[in-house]
Amino acid sequence: MEKFVVSARKYRPQNFGTVVGQSHITTTLKNAINNNQLAHAFLFCGPRGVGKTTCARILAKTINCENRTTDGEACNTCNSCVSFDNGTSLNIHELDAASNNSVDDIRSLVEQVRFAPQAGEYKVYIVDEVHMLTSSAFNAFLKTLEEPPPYAIFILATTEKHKIIPTILSRCQIFDFKRITTNDTVEHLREICNKEEIKAENTALHVIAQKSEGCMRDSLSILDKIVSFTSGNLTYANTLEHLNIMDEDYYFKLLRYMMEQKLSDALLLFDTINQKGFEGDTLLEGFAEFLRNILVSKDEKAAILLDVAEDFREKYLQEAKALAANWIIAALNILNEAGIGYKQARNKRLHVEMTIIKLSYLQQAVEITDEGSDLVKKKIIDTAKPVAFKAIKFVPLKMDAAITATTAASLHIEKPVKKIEPVEVKKEIVLNEVKEPTVKSVFGTLDKIRAKVQEEASKDNIAIPLTAEKLQAAWDAYTATLAAEKKHPAVTQFKVAVLIIEDDNNFTIVTEGTLQQRFIENERSGLIYYLQKQFRNKFLKYSIAVQQSETVITDTEKTLTAKQQYQLLIEKYPLLKELKDRLKMELDY
Repeated sequence: MEKFVVSARKYRPQNFGTVVGQSHITTTLKNAINNNQLAHAFLFCGPRGVGKTTCARILAKTINCENRTTDGEACNTCNSCVSFDNGTSLNIHELDAASNNSVDDIRSLVEQVRFAPQAGEYKVYIVDEVHMLTSSAFNAFLKTLEEPPPYAIFILATTEKHKIIPTILSRCQIFDFKRITTNDTVEHLREICNKEEIKAENTALHVIAQKSEGCMRDSLSILDKIVSFTSGNLTYANTLEHLNIMDEDYYFKLLRYMMEQKLSDALLLFDTINQKGFEGDTLLEGFAEFLRNILVSKDEKAAILLDVAEDFREKYLQEAKALAANWIIAALNILNEAGIGYKQARNKRLHVEMTIIKLSYLQQAVEITDEGSDLVKKKIIDTAKPVAFKAIKFVPLKMDAAITATTAASLHIEKPVKKIEPVEVKKEIVLNEVKEPTVKSVFGTLDKIRAKVQEEASKDNIAIPLTAEKLQAAWDAYTATLAAEKKHPAVTQFKVAVLIIEDDNNFTIVTEGTLQQRFIENERSGLIYYLQKQFRNKFLKYSIAVQQSETVITDTEKTLTAKQQYQLLIEKYPLLKELKDRLKMELDY
């Protein structure tokens, strides 16, 4: 039985021409080899799975090739190339810095650099994941990296360039690898499928390329899994099923239901999606990307940014023509806010359903207008016009009868009012000719009436005199309200407070400390409102004074040392000292 080899290893590029998506780097390296302008140290940096280690190995094989082609490629037939392909070459040394990142590992590598190659022209040292080296290991590597022997070439590879110290960066020729585009990935997968006689739909390969996010190694690993899952027959449906990706047809259906305001159908579709195991955030993110693709499709210049399969491109373009840009922009804003709030939402299903409801009725909620060079979003409710009423024309009335009726109504006089005869109104009335009537009543002018009403109203709002008994009663009543609100710490502090009246509008609250003062200060707004209402005095104010308690300082007995205790004992018992001297005892104080 032939041993299975994964596609990432089986179809690893063997020369610069087969490297996918990195032509800017492979061209530079081939020209450097042809012009004999190779640097002594290279730094390959970029995302995972884009060909950094592969290019390092191809470079190592090419510079030691005995029969290089005219365009700077290895021949793959000479002894050096064959030994390299079989893994027996002594001119290439690979070090995984992720597991060998100590100073001793670097010193061991430096020791090997002293020996010249027995066969071939160069010895190449590839250090993968170089950012994992410790600072001490980096420092031990500096001198050798700056001035290596003429036969030694170092190739450092990393996915995190920012973690490498500047002294290493300055000694290397840096090459930045880029993510592999979706089209390049699809073409490479198609070549492998043709070689392996695998049936695969273009849409399925496109989904795999999108899932890999520019990483060729990931796309090849996904391809191997789906080939095993489908027995070599890749379709769009089984690829979506294996990768657990939502079908774009769901998005097209959901969009149609929203535009037709079929809310029930949209919610039922979401329920179907939910039952298939897709989380709500997957729907929100996928639908936002779907609307983004439609918005991009509305402009021919931006259509190149549309990253979808060719089979769906025409469908996107048709939807873009039928959909208004203002609706798409507003919908993207709602989906963005919903995606941010999804993690904090406690009822996540309801959160997604509320978003669907908003999008279903979005057409009658907002509109976007073009004002000058900017697009402005407006709520339709802001632009709604009030109901137009007919203008009411001024009609002069008989002033005596009108004033009598008004005065009687304001003074509550139960007296029949003379019926006002209807007045014939002319169609054309000049308002400037109507003179303002002089209003009179049995009590005089209106000013006298207002003064009398204010005087009568003020009788009910006479301030209650501030006395110690009434103040304490109001204070206790407010304390009771705090107890009802279960503010027990504040109640305790309110009960021990002392109230001192300063004048009719001011009193002082004496507290025993700053803690009691803070509790009373926290209730200031409610307390002053309550007291002013109780005493009908808007000028009532209070201040808080902290009583400084007198501290009694008492002399405490001092702790005596061992020596002081001994002195007191011999003063009281002299024979104790005599006993000590006779026994020749030494005291350890």
